[in-house]
Amino acid sequence: MQDDYANAKKEMDKLVMESLKGKEFKPNVMFGKLSELTKTMSKGIVNWSRKNSLWPLQFGLACCAIELMDFGSSRIDAERKGYLLFRATPRQCDVMVIAGWVTKSMIPEIKRMYEQMAEPRYVIAYGECATAGGPWWESYNIVKGIDQVLPVDVYAVGCPPRPEDLFLALMKLQKRIGGVIED
Repeated sequence: MQDDYANAKKEMDKLVMESLKGKEFKPNVMFGKLSELTKTMSKGIVNWSRKNSLWPLQFGLACCAIELMDFGSSRIDAERKGYLLFRATPRQCDVMVIAGWVTKSMIPEIKRMYEQMAEPRYVIAYGECATAGGPWWESYNIVKGIDQVLPVDVYAVGCPPRPEDLFLALMKLQKRIGGVIED
């Protein structure tokens, strides 16, 4: 009887090994799935924090910069919405707000500052001069829109644009970062 049992066990082991041939098993299946879960959860947290804490870079080039300064005043209260203080260094920022006309001599400096910004980085063209050249669009030294130099994510039009327009542009950028696609 003992001998029959040993033969049956050997045959079952043989059948099991043959059925498992060609199949691959991860050594730590439980920990592998746990790491995938934490990656998924942390991805959502990172996207939420990116969306709700934008660090704009001040880059006022002309008269639109006055309206850009008004955006930081207590009347607008931009910090409550998550648009933190304007920074003067690109290494601490993720949103570049181009306000005013861009001359061809400024393009290398703008590109350099854009490349120094943290990833992912976004650009807002603030005002008619930054979006299309403004009243000086026929001039030989004015760029006809910053989108010819940098990839622009949101446009805030107006001459001069109001601080509320920048507020709206940052809200649209938040929606875009969050994955909401608007018309």
